[in-house]
Amino acid sequence: MARNHYYLSVADLAHARGDDPRFAWDGAGPDGFAAALQQALRNDGLFQRWRAVQPDPDAVNSSLGVCDPAAQVTAQVADLRTDVDLLTDLPMSVVRHRLYLLIGSAWQLRDMRAA
Repeated sequence: MARNHYYLSVADLAHARGDDPRFAWDGAGPDGFAAALQQALRNDGLFQRWRAVQPDPDAVNSSLGVCDPAAQVTAQVADLRTDVDLLTDLPMSVVRHRLYLLIGSAWQLRDMRAA
């Protein structure tokens, strides 16, 4: 797989939360969010916890559980938003799923480039 840079922004990181508190990020700062997202991409713990509470866990598409042990995430405050730089070989479908679990729809993909 090709490695990509995903450039994201989060308008109000301090209040960004996923719909289900069992999986939602509970921090406030960019460093904490970067660490949480990086962990969610490097291992399948968040995915497995989410999968376990689905009505039919065995029917969940296992491709959503792939990981990238070398994923790197940085985040910093810029103006009134938080900019997130993500380097990974995971497909956007997996990145999107983990982001929705952590912070819901509070993020926006600003750009994507080959690494």
